[in-house]
Amino acid sequence: MEVKEITKHLRTQIEHIGDDPYREGLLDTPKRMQESWEEMFSGYQQHPKDVFKVFEEEKIGGLVYMKDIEFFSTCEHHWLPFYGVAHIGYIPNGPVIGASKLSRLLDVFAKRLQIQERIAEQVTDALMDYLRPKGAACIIEAKHMCMACRGVKKQQSTMGYSSMKGVFLESQNARTEFIYLAT
Repeated sequence: MEVKEITKHLRTQIEHIGDDPYREGLLDTPKRMQESWEEMFSGYQQHPKDVFKVFEEEKIGGLVYMKDIEFFSTCEHHWLPFYGVAHIGYIPNGPVIGASKLSRLLDVFAKRLQIQERIAEQVTDALMDYLRPKGAACIIEAKHMCMACRGVKKQQSTMGYSSMKGVFLESQNARTEFIYLAT
C-alpha cells in the first residue's frame, strides 16, 4: 500500500474517533503512526532461520539459557501493547548459537500481531527446527494493556505461559532445572 493511501486511511480513523486530523497536533500523526508500525511489526520482514549463527561445540551438553529478555508485542485481538520478559533455554545436541540470538529470535515473533502463547511456541519450534537441540523451553510473563486499560481493568496482573519441547517434556529434572535457573 502506498504511503499516500495509508495516510488517507489513518486520517479517516482519526475522524472516526471524533477528532480533526487536520488540527496542528495531528497533522503528522499518520506519518508517525506508519513509521512506528514499521518498527513495531518488523518481525514480518524477518525469518527465524536468519537469526541462527551456530557454533559447532560438540562437548556442550548442559542447559544454555537466557532470562529476563525484555520484549514488546501487540495483541492481535485489540491492537494494544503487551510487554514483559521471556526466559529461553535449550540443551544442545551439537551446535550452540551466539548469545544475542535468543533475544533476536524472540523479537522476530514478538514484533508481529500476536498472543503470548504463540510467541513462546514459535520460539521453541524455531529452536527445535533450526538448531536441533535435545530440548527447548520458553517461559513468557507479560502485562497486557487490553486487560489494564479496558475490559476488566486489572493493572497489576501478569500472565504467564510456558512452552516445553523435547527433553523438557520428557524429563522432570530438565524441566525443574530450567524453571529454577530461568525464573
